[in-house]
Amino acid sequence: MRRRGTRRRPDDEEAGAPPPRETGPDICPLCDRPIPPGARSSRHHLVPKLKGGARLPTVRLHQICHSAIHARFTEAELARRLADPESLKAEPELARFLDWVRTKPDDFHAATRLTARRKAARPRG
Repeated sequence: MRRRGTRRRPDDEEAGAPPPRETGPDICPLCDRPIPPGARSSRHHLVPKLKGGARLPTVRLHQICHSAIHARFTEAELARRLADPESLKAEPELARFLDWVRTKPDDFHAATRLTARRKAARPRG
């Protein structure tokens, strides 16, 4: 049932849209490796949800790449200066990890620990 006041859009074929293309696996924008079906992956908010990014774009990453980001940087750092894949790749701390993980199979996963800097910055409760 259409909502009142909305127009019917022509089908894609009627509008002259190109046919859907076959897509392969997603590519992780951090390590540039494919994310195969069944591999551990998650959506990364480019601007953290706590910093106003709940409705802003996300990217699909290998889980190990996503965990590496949050093990190294605070939400404030991510929001302030690391809100896109290119700035994350350029960060020396993460670049070393990316060089290492690129040598692993596409579905590789391992536990990730907080860095000493992040551990020291955590509030004590």
